[in-house]
Amino acid sequence: MAEKANVSIGTVDRVIHKRGEVSPATRDKIMQIIEELDYQPNILASTLASKKVYSLGVLIPEPQSEEAYWSKPLIGIRQAFDEIQQYGVEITIYQFKQTDASFFKDKATELLDQQHDGVVLAPFFSRESKAFIKKLEEREIPFVFIDSNINDCSSKISYIGQNSFQSGRLAAKLLDFSVPADASVLVIHFAKEMDNQNHLVQREMGFYDYFKQKANPSKRNITTIEINDPTSDDYFAPIEAGIKKAGNVKGIFVTNSQVYKVAEYLEKHNIQNIRLIGHDLIPTNRNYLRKDIVDFLICQRPEEQGHQSIITLFQHLILKKTVALENYTSIDIVTKENLDFYQEFNTNNYGTN
Repeated sequence: MAEKANVSIGTVDRVIHKRGEVSPATRDKIMQIIEELDYQPNILASTLASKKVYSLGVLIPEPQSEEAYWSKPLIGIRQAFDEIQQYGVEITIYQFKQTDASFFKDKATELLDQQHDGVVLAPFFSRESKAFIKKLEEREIPFVFIDSNINDCSSKISYIGQNSFQSGRLAAKLLDFSVPADASVLVIHFAKEMDNQNHLVQREMGFYDYFKQKANPSKRNITTIEINDPTSDDYFAPIEAGIKKAGNVKGIFVTNSQVYKVAEYLEKHNIQNIRLIGHDLIPTNRNYLRKDIVDFLICQRPEEQGHQSIITLFQHLILKKTVALENYTSIDIVTKENLDFYQEFNTNNYGTN
């Protein structure tokens, strides 16, 4: 808080305990920050006095590039650290490659060896995450999920992220409204070990559930294809094969941020009559949104997720507060027409994308 207010810890202490001379402007500034952080003065004062260090471990995927999706939660994580580090908080970030679950296991083992007080975890690989969670439970280490949820995990402190199931339903509704009823629709996964990737499975389930739950169940032809090696440069072939096999494809839903790969295929082949929906406001996706090749991006403000995951763990561990079990972030629909607003939002709140 002292750093956020650009004052000394002593000044903060004088304001909290109403002693000593502090200018009205500085006092107002500190009180505003106290309100924003839902500050608990007695607990935090004792924490500062004890000089105890709280060690937090963060286990998340490694960004595939500087501009990729997983670079964005890191912005929020670092911002949260700047806000709370003066209260004896240390954060260590462990990043695993998204292409192989063995990398997750290695980093999870490394994290456990450091005996952290709390953990923020992206349960990217379902089976490996559940094994890791069991070890956290045995050691009584509290943990918060970020980006992806395991609904039947009763021991988590909180989940911070989008409702993946509802996100899938939203994508289905957008396509249902915008493509002919007799047209085919593709669901495309760019993912290795698809059945082990919890958030993508939930999005697909939500997508199919929308059509199943309609008052007049749709007879629309919906086909799912999996591109098992998302790092391969030869992704045009399975896209083309999927389109040809389904026939009369007028809508495509990509379950993650790699929708730009389908957009690239459509652009190269000058295909202009397919509605395309994907996730996340990364630069390549923004470019295809501007070109009207991607029609909708479903976005979830990952910077906000990163920030909130750390603050939630801080509130639980240090402030001893009860936190919400489910902290769903917004499900935003971004189009060419409102793209500039979202660019401005991200720049103003969490730095440039």
